[in-house]
Amino acid sequence: MTKVDSPNSSEPRPGLTIELEAVDLDRDGKGLARWNNWVIVVPDLLPGERATVQLQQRQKSRWLSRRVDQITFSGDRRRPPCILANDCGGCTLQRLDDPAQTRWKAQQIQQTMQRIGGIDVAPEPTLVDAERCFGYRNRALIPLKRDQNGRLKAGYFRPKTHKIVNLNHCPVLDPRLDALVEPLKQDLDAGGWPADHDLLQAQGLRHLGLRLASATGDVLITLISSHAQLRGLDALAQSWVERWPAVKGVCLNLQPKANNLVLGRTTHCLAGVPTIEEQFCGIKLALSSTTFVQVNTPQAERIVQRLTDWLLTQCAGARVVDAYCGVGTISLPLAKAGFDVQGLELNPNSVKQARLNAMHNGLSSRCAFDAGDVADLLAAQLDDCQALVLDPPRRGLDRRVVDSILERPPAVLAYLSCDPATQARDLKALLAPSGPYELEMLQPVDFFPQTTHLESLALLKRFSS
Repeated sequence: MTKVDSPNSSEPRPGLTIELEAVDLDRDGKGLARWNNWVIVVPDLLPGERATVQLQQRQKSRWLSRRVDQITFSGDRRRPPCILANDCGGCTLQRLDDPAQTRWKAQQIQQTMQRIGGIDVAPEPTLVDAERCFGYRNRALIPLKRDQNGRLKAGYFRPKTHKIVNLNHCPVLDPRLDALVEPLKQDLDAGGWPADHDLLQAQGLRHLGLRLASATGDVLITLISSHAQLRGLDALAQSWVERWPAVKGVCLNLQPKANNLVLGRTTHCLAGVPTIEEQFCGIKLALSSTTFVQVNTPQAERIVQRLTDWLLTQCAGARVVDAYCGVGTISLPLAKAGFDVQGLELNPNSVKQARLNAMHNGLSSRCAFDAGDVADLLAAQLDDCQALVLDPPRRGLDRRVVDSILERPPAVLAYLSCDPATQARDLKALLAPSGPYELEMLQPVDFFPQTTHLESLALLKRFSS
């Protein structure tokens, strides 16, 4: 029987065994509990569950622990649908059933807004896709490595490591992609090419990339390698195009640098075509090996439609600036809805693709796209702008972007974020009393079921002057 120390008998120390109850989850999906004013992190403990744990290591104001005995179980707990859930770091919420995940995420965004932004807001009901809690990802970049016996391993990393959890199937992948993982892995294994995603032990293959156009079912396969000297790969690529009618192209992307960037700047088409066509919000989009679009197509369409409908009620036909516009996944649907759109984007290749997408959809007269840092470009675009759309990277807005908005605030502003913490920080500066805006709506949307990630759309209106 485990000896449990009295709650107040000891200061925390490695090896101390205590009983506690989880009250929350951290961003890695681990249980959080409180003991003697300390935060205790417990792997695989859900809110409301009690367990006996042993303290292991202090990290600043929290202690890491291991679970010794589980005392109670939550009614929200389920058996993880994926057999690799205990090892793989990709999906950390699988033990929590889907309705409970939705409730937890809603609580998180509300608490984050209050804690970081001082914003007391009740978010709208989270946009979920109950029919696609699994099988939703339209893209995968799967690390590759040969083990000490020469066998090819393919899979995602164990948490906090670069050690591959070998897999043949991934349940969050769209089934049309998931069906390709095992046979592609077998073919690459048989090919004998060196493989090491980190380039620590070998030069050669690094990742297997899969991309699906959800509406058409077309697939693009991309192999990421440190070099192009892979004898016989062209023939194998051609055989894949012939074997699977859905596979429209096979590409080789070169990433020779030993860093964490998955994709390099150079891509060659080995067989078929280098792009596939997606239908998104009634717009045709060309997708290449390196194109960035949301991995959950139906949810991305829902949030873009929500944004479009709101802007139509606020300023139909107005001039809109779309900052961080990418290849035009927001700009083009807005242009189709009758807005004149100016897109701003750092990546020149994305701007080039956005212009082509506008041309192919007959929208060039309503869209213009400029390449450069949004912080440098935005101020000059705000004088005759009625609406501003922001979709920044995870780090949120540069302070210069915030200052430009505060100097020339458009009548309405929409802020789509993949990190509620940085969004809350930025909204604090834009909303009254610091800024000229009021928050009309905060709309969470779950793009990544089975993970702790959540996106949210904040809709702001400027106070009447």
